Amino acid sequence: MPPVTLTLIGKPGCHLCDDAREVIRSVIAELPADAVPVVEERNILEDPVLHEQYVEDIPVVQLDGRNHTYWRVDPARLRAALLEAR
Repeated sequence: MPPVTLTLIGKPGCHLCDDAREVIRSVIAELPADAVPVVEERNILEDPVLHEQYVEDIPVVQLDGRNHTYWRVDPARLRAALLEAR
């Protein structure tokens, strides 16, 4: 089974995006190897569709293209979702 893709949608200079990035790093560091996702970041300033869709909601965290959360990332909830998805 391929790894889960975790996507962080945000923009530079967004303090909530920086916080989300740190939570994601912390959670991933604690996961077993078979639960570590592929992590990608998308910048709403470089994608008009993402900008239109998420400008009021960043940061947005998606797991395999489905919205998991926005604004604040709950570490326990993210960890549980990643372990469940493996």
